Amino acid sequence: MKQNVATKFGQGLTPRQFVEGMTRNQQDFEAWYEKFAWEDESDREFFESLNHRDDLRVLILAADWCGDVVRNVPAVFRILETAGIKTEVLILEENQDLMDNFLTMGGRSVPIVIFADTGGYVLGHWGPRPEHVQRLMREFKQENPDREAADYDSKIGDVRKAMGQAYGEGTESHAIIAKELRGLISGF
Repeated sequence: MKQNVATKFGQGLTPRQFVEGMTRNQQDFEAWYEKFAWEDESDREFFESLNHRDDLRVLILAADWCGDVVRNVPAVFRILETAGIKTEVLILEENQDLMDNFLTMGGRSVPIVIFADTGGYVLGHWGPRPEHVQRLMREFKQENPDREAADYDSKIGDVRKAMGQAYGEGTESHAIIAKELRGLISGF
């Protein structure tokens, strides 16, 4: 049976409320939001074509302290604005019950972008980061399952640095996010 998130509809913040309520990283978040630009015209056209659909809803699990939220959600907001999809942000700490249904490798990683129909049935989700960046963490976790190992902290520091490099210096990951979301939405 598909998971249903209808009880969360109307409980979240609008994207603007989320940004205005940020107590950390607001300037960086807004800077990434302002830097967003469509790199692929066909992606922009695809998301614009969704404006006629009124059967999709999005819930985004997020926290303002998370670097992946600051880096990825501004692009997600811009993409969903173009698509005209009703979007709500749910704060991770206040929605751990929902978060626990969308764990990443057993952990609570945000953002998680949940697509549902108007009845609340989950159609799919994306996150917490673009696949090419997530792959680095997935490989790290497979190679380093013991969090208590003496070298775990230094190794996770190395993988986080590599993940930062994989994101790139600019907005190149925004186009990847658009393509990944397009691929996901195309399936429903």
